[in-house]
Amino acid sequence: MKIKRFEDLQCWQEARILTKMVYDLVKQKLFSKDYRLQGQTTGAAISTMNNIAEGFTSQSNREFIRFLNYARRSTGEVQSCLYIALDQNYISKEQFEKVYQQAEKTRKLIDGLTRYLRAKLSKRA
Repeated sequence: MKIKRFEDLQCWQEARILTKMVYDLVKQKLFSKDYRLQGQTTGAAISTMNNIAEGFTSQSNREFIRFLNYARRSTGEVQSCLYIALDQNYISKEQFEKVYQQAEKTRKLIDGLTRYLRAKLSKRA
């Protein structure tokens, strides 16, 4: 399948699911009152999605890889924020695990795409 739009990328699709999951979490009563953590967590999830899209539209594999690296780091930020939410009893261990695993799945797909793009670049060299 030829990828024509960023929406066709599996990593972007999974990042979108991650973002939805994060938004569902931060709407919970206790979490919703911690504005700083709420903003940090949603911002990191949004950054994951947006950096994949922005990199794709750069029309340069080098730039795309750079933006995928930003997206990858943002998944780690989401995971770190989840620990804070768990430690503050804003979310349950089950909720933590579910969203943490989605971030992990997204990161692995980003890593796979990055490896693919790096291989394409090294073939040109």
